[in-house]
Amino acid sequence: MPAFSFEALDAEGRVRRGTVDADSPRAARGLLRAQALVPLDVQVLGLESSLDAPQGWLQRALTRPVFNATGLAVWTRQLAGLVGSGLPLERALTALAEEADSQPQRHLVAALRAEVNAGAPFARALALHPREFSPIYCAVIGAGESSGALGEVLESLADDLEARQQLRAKLVGAALYPAIVTLVAIIIVLFLVGYVVPQVAGVFAGSKRALPFLTVAMLAISDFVRSYGWALLGALIVIATGVRLALARPAFRVKFDGWWLKLPLLGRLARGYNAARFASTLAMLAGAGVPILRALQAAAETLNNRALRADALAALALVREGAPLASALAQEKRFPPLLAMFARLGEQTGRLPQMLGRAATQLGGEVQRRALQLATILEPLLIVAMGLVVMLIVLAVLMPIIQLNQFVK
Repeated sequence: MPAFSFEALDAEGRVRRGTVDADSPRAARGLLRAQALVPLDVQVLGLESSLDAPQGWLQRALTRPVFNATGLAVWTRQLAGLVGSGLPLERALTALAEEADSQPQRHLVAALRAEVNAGAPFARALALHPREFSPIYCAVIGAGESSGALGEVLESLADDLEARQQLRAKLVGAALYPAIVTLVAIIIVLFLVGYVVPQVAGVFAGSKRALPFLTVAMLAISDFVRSYGWALLGALIVIATGVRLALARPAFRVKFDGWWLKLPLLGRLARGYNAARFASTLAMLAGAGVPILRALQAAAETLNNRALRADALAALALVREGAPLASALAQEKRFPPLLAMFARLGEQTGRLPQMLGRAATQLGGEVQRRALQLATILEPLLIVAMGLVVMLIVLAVLMPIIQLNQFVK
């Protein structure tokens, strides 16, 4: 039975919105009239609306996803709790639709419920909304339905989503303070160099005494910023645009990402973060019963670094030819050796998903520690650098005043 979103007037003339299950739009209007409501608009939810809706880039840019990363993790956890307690999937979706925080979320869950009521598998219903549910999400759900352990699979999926969100939040938090300090320092320096230094130095323009070297150098920098600042900004924008277009080319992107992995600090962070994400996805898919080749293909698609993605696909080719997973990963030197070691232990003990999960946890913890250490080092360095720059500007302003004061005496 499909679901319909409606907009209707009640007996007091107030507009009411919601969803209703009916066999047809006419039946939906009949149900609304039976509730003393005057239907104004009735729209079908589910497969029909998903296929008829425009999917252009403009609409995607102007509309927000129903679930953000945190919202999807919370929703998955709620669904896992309901299904794990023995509630049928249809009733669980009905309960989530009634408790939805927003109308778009309510409509989305109602559309999923309509597809399930029509006999479609839950994974197929989720796949009709690719903007909200990734192919990996749908693959894990499909594996849970096939094995008859949807509740357990939903629990592991919620755990994985929450772990990823926590790792991402800690990395963003570690980088936020240095980024703010850097931005504020640039703004302050530009203001001092572009406005304060010329105003103060103009006081000494009429004097015939030579200005100190630091003041002359600062005035030269100030003149350059005031004369060519906009041109410099435009050049930076052009360079950034060119780099962005170049990164859109797959061959250049692979080389750039490979070079990025060789950086002393940032490269190790990028390699650890991507390896943790790869191991976590592979562990979740393997634990849900997804075949290893399909799980490797899906896990490789989650890697943001194209060089590591190419290595993962190369490892997939070796596994397809009959090589063990640990040996295939060990041949790709850009993956941390820890990943191949845990994969080998998992293959030897028959507990590959558990061992890969431990590898993901250990790699994620190492990334967090390194990110916090880097942020701890950068914070005082940025403050000291900002203080030195401001001190040089202040000296450039004060030195002519001290020189003039000595001359008057």
